[in-house]
Amino acid sequence: MFEGFADTFIDTSGARIRVRHGGEGPPLLLLHGNPQTHVCWHKIANELAEDYHVVAADLRGYGDSSAPEPDADCANYSFRAMAQDQIEVMRALGHERFFLAGHDRGGRTAHRMMQDHPEAVAKCAILDILPSRHVWHNASRAWALKSWHWVFMPQTGGLPEAMMAAVPPEQFLTKMMVLPGNTRSVFDEEAWAEYVRCFTPKMIMASCADYRACATVDLDMDDADFGRKVEVPLMVMWGVRSHTQAVFDDALAVWRDYATHVEGGPVVSGHFIPEEVPEETLARFRAFFV
Repeated sequence: MFEGFADTFIDTSGARIRVRHGGEGPPLLLLHGNPQTHVCWHKIANELAEDYHVVAADLRGYGDSSAPEPDADCANYSFRAMAQDQIEVMRALGHERFFLAGHDRGGRTAHRMMQDHPEAVAKCAILDILPSRHVWHNASRAWALKSWHWVFMPQTGGLPEAMMAAVPPEQFLTKMMVLPGNTRSVFDEEAWAEYVRCFTPKMIMASCADYRACATVDLDMDDADFGRKVEVPLMVMWGVRSHTQAVFDDALAVWRDYATHVEGGPVVSGHFIPEEVPEETLARFRAFFV
């Protein structure tokens, strides 16, 4: 996978970020979610590289990127901090302005990047999430049962880290990734092996810090910014079998409370859209990123 791509590390002001990049054309930054790495884009990266300079990066703390010791309030794992890393990555590669796509936590990083650095993002695609603020302010029993990790991983005192590290990586990843809307077969063996390899104490620590930040400092930022709509053109995709639709239903209506220019729609998929429906993802990206 990622044949012909350069594989490197870029030091930012807060972390060391693993990056694969290749292709020629307008720059396109791809950001993954939890509990994955940049590898989640492997089914479409080479095809996208025919038209774009594709940059697929691991978020701080995930994959092979470094994992700084969390601050007391986990602010260095906020989406603001993660977005700043990626801004610096793109600048290091010579790109001041670029297309952006994010799935899951990568989508939340993308949302914050559009708020903090609107001049850097030409267009953005967000896959299978709703704004974090909307999720927290509209939590329900149905949501909590499906998104149990959102309230488990922010717990303090080291208990989530200890419990996550106590089970085999395969078991935890299967619980997180093999959902009612998909099957294990959607993940290629090579990609799955990478997710298992990267599910280390370092990534467990960092991902818990990420989720703690989401429930605290990120939410404070989002509440403060609510009403200041994103002006960057936004395309939203979500899976009809994911709980984004099952719990919240009209994703476009929700996003229109947070962004001015919103388009998109559902795909016949579960949560892991780039791996479940790569052809549809590729087609929508090519049509949008022009």
